[in-house]
Amino acid sequence: MTSPLRLGIAGLGTVGVGVVRIVRQKADMLAARTGRPVVITAVSARSRDKDRGVSLTDYAWEDDPVKLAVRDDVDVFVELMGGHEGAAKDAIEAAIAAGKDVVTANKALLAHHGQALAETAEAAGQVIRFEAAVAGGIPVIKALTEGLAGNEITRVMGVMNGTCNYILTRMQDAGLPYDEVFAEAEALGYLEADPNLDVGGIDAGHKLSLLSAIAFGTEVDFDGVELEGIQRVSIDDIRQAADMGYRIKLLGVAQMTGRGLEQRMSPCLVPDDSPLGQLQGGTNMVVIEGDAVGQVVLRGAGAGEGPTASAVMGDVCDIARGFRLTTFGQPASELAKAKRAQSNSPAPYYLRMSLKDVPGALAKIATALGEHGVSIDRMRQTRHNKEDAPVLIVTHKTQRAALDQAIEAMGRTGVMTSEPVALRIETV
Repeated sequence: MTSPLRLGIAGLGTVGVGVVRIVRQKADMLAARTGRPVVITAVSARSRDKDRGVSLTDYAWEDDPVKLAVRDDVDVFVELMGGHEGAAKDAIEAAIAAGKDVVTANKALLAHHGQALAETAEAAGQVIRFEAAVAGGIPVIKALTEGLAGNEITRVMGVMNGTCNYILTRMQDAGLPYDEVFAEAEALGYLEADPNLDVGGIDAGHKLSLLSAIAFGTEVDFDGVELEGIQRVSIDDIRQAADMGYRIKLLGVAQMTGRGLEQRMSPCLVPDDSPLGQLQGGTNMVVIEGDAVGQVVLRGAGAGEGPTASAVMGDVCDIARGFRLTTFGQPASELAKAKRAQSNSPAPYYLRMSLKDVPGALAKIATALGEHGVSIDRMRQTRHNKEDAPVLIVTHKTQRAALDQAIEAMGRTGVMTSEPVALRIETV
């Protein structure tokens, strides 16, 4: 009989428990599909006595995940603890040194240390798999490294944080302000312990940096991702975008240009009839564009016990079958150091600002834009009160750097009563 593949699972939160359930309930199916039994031999978590709704009595317990990682009866170390420093990093390094393969859902760890970990693992003949780290149950990493391996990837983009998509779609559907929907999401348990990881775009930025490395054959460069969260998106922005035929999404975009690698995670306007525009609630979507295949759209649950555990088990099953792929689809030692684009591709922008209700205010704004090469496509003044006048401007295509210079000049005119909100209008 073929020997079983033995798992050691560190982290028994939502995803860890989901993995335990799949291994226990689908044992025959997993063996049939991989050609060998898949079993759990040992586990580790912060609390041994917590009721997790699944029996753990069949497994050895380790309080220290590093000790779990080096056990002789563990073939694959499954890291589901989270955090980009400390126990998770120490345990993965120990597992690799002990000759174990690694499956992880830890996008933060890989975004910060993925290059070094990949080089170490590949030099030792071990694999690191991380399908669950990006877009939950969507098999986007497998799509990039395997199904689309014959393509030169031209662009990767998507909505990769379900919490932000929930907040933005809830604002639009219910007509509620950001602060109210943020509080609602917090009460429902949708937000990370540090909410800025979600609404600040950091979580999604981690994911984008990993997809960029695979798509463009570069070292992971999270520091090169331009990050802007959704905190300044107002219900007025949502409504005005809708009036123009757009929806606002926290959109990640990575593309290789003649200027270098662009990586940005920011709120953007996308056409409301596009797949991204139609994406509702906590669902994720990744759009991949290749020279041979054209555009591929992947949509699915981006988080939760079942979807993320499904992704973990996809990696486990590949290892059980003997399928051993380099971490980022090609040897880590051969990945190019990413040359960061000094400027983003030109695009039209949506601008919202409030101006003093004085003669010549609009003219000063138009002059500031024009002096920096930013052309106005359309302009609208919305509800008017005695103190200020809200103004909306849509520009023609321009460089963000030129727009930023124009906004700085607008601030010196003395006619603005609030800092402008500038949102890119993305072609999808």
